[in-house]
Amino acid sequence: MNELTERFEAAPPKQPAGDKLRCDACPVMCYIAEGRTGACDRYGNFGGRITRCDPVAILEHAAEEGDMVVPFEGEAPWDGALVNTKRRFVSAIGAGTTYPDYKPAPFIVSQEVEGVDLVTVVTEGIFSYCGVKVKIDTDRHLGSEAAMVRADGEAIGHVTTAEYGSQMLSLGGVHHLTGGSKVEGRITCRALMDLCNKKPVELSIDGGASVVVQAGKPPVIDGTREERMRVGCGSATIGMFASQWKGLVDEVVVVDDHITGVVSEHQAGKVIGWEDTGIKIIGRRSTPGRYFKVSEPGLGWGGTTIDDPLEILGPFNEKKGARPGLSLLMVSTTGEQFAYYELDMALKPVKKPFPDALRKSVALIEENCEPALCTVLFMGGAGGSLRAGVTENPVNLTRSVQGLNTYVTVGGAPVYVWPGGGITIMVDVMRTPENAFGYVPTPALVAPIEFTLRREDYVRLGGYGNEVRSVEDVLEKGGEYFNPRKTQVAAVSNPWPPLQQLRREPKR
Repeated sequence: MNELTERFEAAPPKQPAGDKLRCDACPVMCYIAEGRTGACDRYGNFGGRITRCDPVAILEHAAEEGDMVVPFEGEAPWDGALVNTKRRFVSAIGAGTTYPDYKPAPFIVSQEVEGVDLVTVVTEGIFSYCGVKVKIDTDRHLGSEAAMVRADGEAIGHVTTAEYGSQMLSLGGVHHLTGGSKVEGRITCRALMDLCNKKPVELSIDGGASVVVQAGKPPVIDGTREERMRVGCGSATIGMFASQWKGLVDEVVVVDDHITGVVSEHQAGKVIGWEDTGIKIIGRRSTPGRYFKVSEPGLGWGGTTIDDPLEILGPFNEKKGARPGLSLLMVSTTGEQFAYYELDMALKPVKKPFPDALRKSVALIEENCEPALCTVLFMGGAGGSLRAGVTENPVNLTRSVQGLNTYVTVGGAPVYVWPGGGITIMVDVMRTPENAFGYVPTPALVAPIEFTLRREDYVRLGGYGNEVRSVEDVLEKGGEYFNPRKTQVAAVSNPWPPLQQLRREPKR
């Protein structure tokens, strides 16, 4: 039994004993002895006070990305570093929570940036309504759409619609976290937290593959590390590279689970004067040179079950251009599999040594394939009571976010806010600092969330004006949970704040 599971199963005592303190940072309400932490391992009893064990992360940003400020002559020699250009941002990582949600957020911080008086409201949100969307760059078949995805044998999500060159998983959500068994909820929570914290998680798909997923790393499918995603479907590959093959080979077939391409029939081939070859593809013809369902999906050529590409060929037709000696290149959409054939006297393809003249074109396919990576997007609904930690009238925050007057970040990383009701956010975990996500054993994920807006707008929407503090005050005194502080340099790709957005007049 792993450490996280043990913490989930450790129920706090019903009555306090001795010097135990009751922590109110989540609905579990642990009683914590001196020197120990609660079930979440995030809050502890130290020195007779409930303390946030992880330090609040204060991010530093360059004032103007890419600009360098150099001292005047006569001062100490410049060492090449940025000088006096850092701007601090109090993130929600390690900040503490608004729970119970009638109280203000742990940090409500003001800061003037280029003449704009900004307020950032910082809290660690407890998300029961959350999950991750996983993009896996591969043309290999992982499982049928809607097939169950499991971690440690427990259902934690499903396969969703495939996208161009990638397989997609939808994991987590309230039904897996709280709607199933306790074991299902615990394992779902652990898998989500590990994925969001960029750790590897092994998943199995009903009727499909086993895959190890880690944000920013290549997927490992049935024990094999994927190196590249496909350049495109078979038809797209023909469109890109038909001119590379003209004059070197009589026919090219690009094998693909979705759309297999045949250059002599394809419009790209016709435009450059490709002659008919009498080839026949066993599959469902869509449009000239494009075939669906040449095979079942799998781990073979182009995401099919095929190990021998000749399986998809029917008899060549002499009346339509087939002849002895006609040359044929068959290649996959990643360039990983390729073979060369010539028709014998009976018009049957016979495998031949691969010509050096064609190697450049195959290498060009590989060169145009991007590295295969796993992308993990955290998705959560922040439309619940955590809004009460920002304003006494929570709907005002929702309207401000939807009206683009309030900028939302997760650990300093920009988010996508879904249209429609509520505050439904999505963030690339690769843009968040390390170990930005936690959990509580209800079970639910804990994610940092920050709301930044102009101070006058914050007052207008009913914010807690008396709780606003300066960055300097935060650095000196810490927060409600007596948390230590640490400074991190923010990723260059996460500029803050979005001054172009927050300078303009808000929507009324």
